Amino acid sequence: MMNNVLSYVKGGTEKPLLNLTIGAALTTATRHHGDRQAMVSKHQKTSWTYNELNQRVDVFAAGLLALGLKAGDRVGVWAPNCAEWIVAQYATARAGIIQVNINPAYRLHELEYVLNKVACKALITAAQFKSSDYISMLNTLAPEISESTPGKLASAKLPHLKWLIRLGEDKSPGFLNFDEVMDGANSEHQHQLQALAASLQPDDPINIQFTSGTTGSPKGATLTHRNILNNGFFVGEAMRFSETDRLCIPVPLYHCFGMVMGSLNCISHGACMVFPNEGFDPESTLRAIDEERCTALFGVPTMFIAELDHPEFKRYDLSSLRTGCMAGASCPIEVMKKVLDDMHMPEVTIAYGMTETSPVSFQSSTDDPIERRVSTVGRIHPHVEVKIVDELGETVARGERGEFCTRGYSVMQGYWGDEEMTGEAIDADGWMHTGDLAIIDSEGYCNIVGRLKDMVIRGGENVYPREIEEFIYTHDKVQDVSVFGVPDKKYGEEICVWIRLKSGTDMTGDEIKDFCKEQIAHYKVPRYVKFVDEFPMTVTGKIQKFIMREKMMEELGLQEQLTAWT
Repeated sequence: MMNNVLSYVKGGTEKPLLNLTIGAALTTATRHHGDRQAMVSKHQKTSWTYNELNQRVDVFAAGLLALGLKAGDRVGVWAPNCAEWIVAQYATARAGIIQVNINPAYRLHELEYVLNKVACKALITAAQFKSSDYISMLNTLAPEISESTPGKLASAKLPHLKWLIRLGEDKSPGFLNFDEVMDGANSEHQHQLQALAASLQPDDPINIQFTSGTTGSPKGATLTHRNILNNGFFVGEAMRFSETDRLCIPVPLYHCFGMVMGSLNCISHGACMVFPNEGFDPESTLRAIDEERCTALFGVPTMFIAELDHPEFKRYDLSSLRTGCMAGASCPIEVMKKVLDDMHMPEVTIAYGMTETSPVSFQSSTDDPIERRVSTVGRIHPHVEVKIVDELGETVARGERGEFCTRGYSVMQGYWGDEEMTGEAIDADGWMHTGDLAIIDSEGYCNIVGRLKDMVIRGGENVYPREIEEFIYTHDKVQDVSVFGVPDKKYGEEICVWIRLKSGTDMTGDEIKDFCKEQIAHYKVPRYVKFVDEFPMTVTGKIQKFIMREKMMEELGLQEQLTAWT
């Protein structure tokens, strides 16, 4: 450790920030790359050049104005990955309308909450996705829809919502079809749109993304053109992106990974975005890479694991791949090595961030040594500051653990309609307190070692689950692992581990304990071991440890210990 060097780093400024709105960025891309492919949606058998995408965006944006929507109004998008999602993303931005990303997995209570929290005036929705029938769910929530004229909805539960716009060609009472919005635009609305462009500013809010908190109601992170356009651009810069790249995007568009790091990255570089399916499917992802000769691939670790383990993996030609990004959750070292070798991704990067910071603040580069790319999240992004602080808010020395704090262009405006929560997250000096525990080494590389809330305190010893997880990953029978704490009368907390074994293998809890005993400190050896087929996860691949903890407390009869423990 270098005691005289503090854990503070600041990104370079050689490349200036893009001082553009998202609509202007698409205009620029179209001017330079008009005849190049902009988007391929494999499951829809749809492919557009930049000229074609830009034209659809213009017409749909004018159509939104024709509905009476104005700059600053909120429009929800509740749909899986599809071409219409991309049109809506750029059309709302071009019209100055704030797009509200709605998780496709949301049920009625969550949908009602987010629509009312930000006062959505319109909702663009798919008809269905997986087990969710969105049209039926909306009619259950607002039975007035079926008797209403489009644009005149008066719902008791959704008082702000006036317009419902559905995807597909089928008709639903009370809904406009997506194409009907485009049909409603005329030359007057196009003139309005052109006039509006001059008044829109890069610092205007343009996107609200609800964070999937482990407790309480979701919070709406409010992001500007400057926030997300620049973050998408610099993510691409770290991967050496250009107009010749073709990015396979199996991650969801409603999340920053798909919408910012994927879509906005491609637009800001003139590259092509490829959507294998409406939701993640390992084989359709492999097929899309092969057929579309993709040069880059995104995913959370569980997606890469599913692709590598697919029985048809060797059937597909992945030799076109060069780079990509793995993010969203802890990246097991062994998985990363397989991605480098077996998936032909020598320039793959690791990224770290959060929705509230647009999202990325650290990313490895394509020429970082392999050992750095498999053990850290890289170095600081351009135009961003980061410091690691202790419990008192003091910056710690390099090599010491503390809370990851960041500030710069990428920090959100705040949580929509919630000044108190915004104040808790962003301090008076503009630092976003992430709640993540991190270490920055002497060369500026960062390692995320856990969450403040995930830290387990066993008998006065601070135990960081990530350390134990990384060790157990090295066992050749282990496919995936997650460590968390459960209440204990004697020690306050005890270590619990859930393990997914590799196909065709068998193991006992005692084997895992014996494996740990000789290699890690005794207080880090798991007391409880459970073998499972899957982990409870968000759709973005983040493991929901709070659900696992609740299940184990119930299974072990530990609820009565919770009062004393807390």
